[in-house]
Amino acid sequence: MSEGTTVTVTDAAKRRIFAMLDVDGDGVISRAEYLARVDRAAAAMGREAGHSVVVAAYAAHEEVWADMDGDRDGRVTFEEYRTWAGHDAFERSCRPALGSLFDLADRDGDGRLSREEFTRLRVASRNIASDADRAFDDLDIDHDGLIERDAYLAGIHDYVTTGASPMGAVYGSAARP
Repeated sequence: MSEGTTVTVTDAAKRRIFAMLDVDGDGVISRAEYLARVDRAAAAMGREAGHSVVVAAYAAHEEVWADMDGDRDGRVTFEEYRTWAGHDAFERSCRPALGSLFDLADRDGDGRLSREEFTRLRVASRNIASDADRAFDDLDIDHDGLIERDAYLAGIHDYVTTGASPMGAVYGSAARP
């Protein structure tokens, strides 16, 4: 970044999310890296590849990949991601994909995540386990010990689109492999 360049909060959020998705740190997100997030979440939750929620998650993530890879070269650079990410992309393809990960983690299918389910999903998404408690507390709006699907998606939406979220301080703390 050159001197005098200002990074908006949204750019900072986009950089953190991009870094989480760029698993090998080479400056691009490959299709394999992007779809591996479904593999990691399924493994963390003990779900078999053929389970209906895993199949749905793959389909939703394929949609995001097709939407995100605007030039169809099989790679997404940060500039490409920056241009793509925002409210419209979130509503169009990210909401269903992130919702599918939530559903994958929601072992009893009640539309809510326990602290354990949430932590397992966060770690599978390459976040640091120690950040999960604070993020959970920030998203547990009614303090019932569970995170509702809508609160989960709203927290991510707010972070992705504005850089601010109740859990923004801990969102995207990436754990490197």
